[in-house]
Amino acid sequence: MTTSPDPYVLTRRSMLTAIAAAAVAGSAVVSATPRALAADNDEPAAEAARRLPLTVVNHSGEFANRSVHLYIVGSQGDRQVRVTRRGTVERVKLSDNRDNGFTDYAIPLAARGSTELRLPHMSGRIYVALGHKLKFKAVRGADGNVALQHPAGWVESDPNYPVLHDFVEFTHNESGMFCNTTMVDMFSVPMMIRLNGARDHSTGRLRDGGRDRVFRTLRNNPDFSRLVVGERRVIAPSHGLDNGRFPQHYYDPYIDRVWNTYRNKRLVVRTDAGTFTGQVRDHRLTFTGPASVSFAKPSTRDVLFCDGALAAPNDGVTGPVAAVLGAGFNRSTLVSHRQQPTTRAAGFYDTAVTNHYARVIHAATTNGKAYGFAFDDVADWASYIQDTRPQHMHLTLTPF
Repeated sequence: MTTSPDPYVLTRRSMLTAIAAAAVAGSAVVSATPRALAADNDEPAAEAARRLPLTVVNHSGEFANRSVHLYIVGSQGDRQVRVTRRGTVERVKLSDNRDNGFTDYAIPLAARGSTELRLPHMSGRIYVALGHKLKFKAVRGADGNVALQHPAGWVESDPNYPVLHDFVEFTHNESGMFCNTTMVDMFSVPMMIRLNGARDHSTGRLRDGGRDRVFRTLRNNPDFSRLVVGERRVIAPSHGLDNGRFPQHYYDPYIDRVWNTYRNKRLVVRTDAGTFTGQVRDHRLTFTGPASVSFAKPSTRDVLFCDGALAAPNDGVTGPVAAVLGAGFNRSTLVSHRQQPTTRAAGFYDTAVTNHYARVIHAATTNGKAYGFAFDDVADWASYIQDTRPQHMHLTLTPF
């Protein structure tokens, strides 16, 4: 299996790139263009009927329901929205900033047992904060439109840095429900998601003691140890590099090996668009096949972010090849396997220089799937599920 053909995956990558590029005061910002809308509390009956039942269960074993705060924020068409405590959908407004200049979009869990909600058609994130509330801020973006600052738990200056929190990502639309548990930015709160619909499927569950093993293993790795923030979270090495917590040239020796290997050999990349054959010429890895695509030699930062020289445009040609290369670099399989993508996890992360953050997170999950980097969906190893006929979604905070 090559890269996932589902358009949601590329949409998700685009969203991550946009959020990273729109940082304001260390927080991620998402903006939307306002348009003429019905009153916020006047939700059309048809819209309400399309909402997907969501059950949230707190099995953390560490926090009582009263200490868990839920946030559902994202976009609906061209507007930024949030789901309210009453279950209605409201657009984000500057006037929402009240408590010390921040919004209070928290949805409390039921006093005991499960919490029943309904998800509208929208794309966004479901945040959970444990012990303390998150500080979201509505701002006016550079384009003059309303924007929402999201927490950036990997930035020490962010007001949410001290708060134990995490999130899942989703798109719910006419085509179905598409969702994932993500560690692309950081790993903190163990959660699993489940969809009931055309079939019953779930992902994200950790093995018993999995969270502790992730923290302990990375704390004992000299290159990755500074990514561990107490018992609160592990920052992804991409953000760690930008924050001075991770070596800037960590991947350089492996990148050099790849470039030297394919000066005299050919790299074969199979995608849904066809088979591409590449070789290093004039310092670029150039592929021929259904189209001609080439890549400059990436930096360590390019590899970890799957961006820069490895950016994947949603063009159906360069994008899929870039995704396979990004996965091959992070999994350190490009030198050992001349045909990509490799699909057997036993061959992943089998060198000293590799993405050990992604490696240990995958090892901690019961099904071996995780979103440790942006192209982890290559060969279907991401903690991602979808259903074209969704009937019910479940979000469970699993034991620490």
